[in-house]
Amino acid sequence: MDELVDWARTGGALVARTPRLSASWRRSHDYGAPAERVDPVFIGTVDDESLFFQCGQEVLHGLHETLANEPISLMLTDEDGHVLSRVCNNRALIDALDKTYLAPGFAFSEREAGTNGLGLALADRTPSLVRGDEHYCTALWEYTCAAVPVLDPVHGRLLGSVNLTTWSKKSANLLLALAQTAAGHTSALMLSRGHGMRPRPTPRGDVFLMNAAARPESVPELSGPWHAAAAEVRAALAEGLSVGVVGERGVGKSTLLAAALHRLRPHDRILHARPPDPRDTESWLTLWTPELGKDNTSVIAAEVDVLPSWAATELGGIVAAHARRPLTVTARDAASIPDALASHVDAVVELPPLRHRPDDIPALAEHFGRRARGREVRFTPAAVRVLRTYHWPDNAEQLRRVVREAANRSDVVDARHLSPEVLCGPTRTLSRIEILERDEIARCLAEPGVTVTRAAELLGMSRATIYRKITQYGIRTRD
Repeated sequence: MDELVDWARTGGALVARTPRLSASWRRSHDYGAPAERVDPVFIGTVDDESLFFQCGQEVLHGLHETLANEPISLMLTDEDGHVLSRVCNNRALIDALDKTYLAPGFAFSEREAGTNGLGLALADRTPSLVRGDEHYCTALWEYTCAAVPVLDPVHGRLLGSVNLTTWSKKSANLLLALAQTAAGHTSALMLSRGHGMRPRPTPRGDVFLMNAAARPESVPELSGPWHAAAAEVRAALAEGLSVGVVGERGVGKSTLLAAALHRLRPHDRILHARPPDPRDTESWLTLWTPELGKDNTSVIAAEVDVLPSWAATELGGIVAAHARRPLTVTARDAASIPDALASHVDAVVELPPLRHRPDDIPALAEHFGRRARGREVRFTPAAVRVLRTYHWPDNAEQLRRVVREAANRSDVVDARHLSPEVLCGPTRTLSRIEILERDEIARCLAEPGVTVTRAAELLGMSRATIYRKITQYGIRTRD
């Protein structure tokens, strides 16, 4: 089909393309993307208040100053391919881009515009360069586009892309390098202005054995929502259905699947495959996909929503041709499961976030404390109250980290042993100085017997100032 599309689209001349470009053209054809004239969706307003937008704009304006005399347009897009901003001084290029609607407010994903630089970068989550007639739509053949995805430096979520566009006849040798630099600087600036958390480690595509005729990690006795989701998963697996468990990052999706698989087939091997860095995807697929053809092996393909599009397509083909057991997957939500895999998923079960399961928090905290210390760890009523009322944006993964740090301080965990981040409510993005100030106030107030008045004295603040800071940072105080 690729060859037929090529032949028809290029006037009888076959075009040599890389496998990634071929896969993108095939997707563009299947989406029904326009072949000759771009007609993207206009969304109008864009989110110009996010940390990603603010940092990206600052980086692009700085880069633009060094390229002021070059016919290059610098753009920022969101994760769906909507153009958020465009920086360019070359009038001829601006007029041409306007005619193809490559402008703020318009959508330029593969679905809307076919193969193009920013659409390919977002689909495959890797730096992409699309030159001239490598574009699917002929209206874009006069451009060369280099785009690099930008990920949340803490959580790893796809935020959007940096896209540099110039004329197709111009040299593209440095275009992709400039886009990579801009994307890297945007992520670094977000981290420096964010919540002071450590950057997320680069994914390595871990594939590991969760079970070998022995019970996987035990799960403490949890509440109704967990049991309801577990029952749904077990029922679907018992019917021989392929199951997808969806929910926020760190909520326990793979743990739920592993427990259900073990209960159904207690002597099976269970492989858990985390997504790799996009550059390592080919070797990652080669490493574990042969396991799909084994009778005694179940596979959990985790976070399939962050797989490059071509890798999801490849995996879907392998599942169709070789899988002996239904594939189980996890993703952020049902809509984010790639189309190539969604057709193989018969049932989707949602696992609620931890903030909607407050009754699970004490049991999980004791479980994580016991694992961290190798013995029982108790939590005082004050500590339990703090843990139950915190919003846990990173769910059980964050609870595990907080409990491990607290348990390393004491076998009896009180509120003062907990990380300052859980002593404060949701607030705006803070600077590093503000984070230090917030943490110091929260630690001081968590000490036994310390009132707000006493904390003000210890910290050298007036009572009015510390009350204002408590409100500003959302710090919880004792009733």
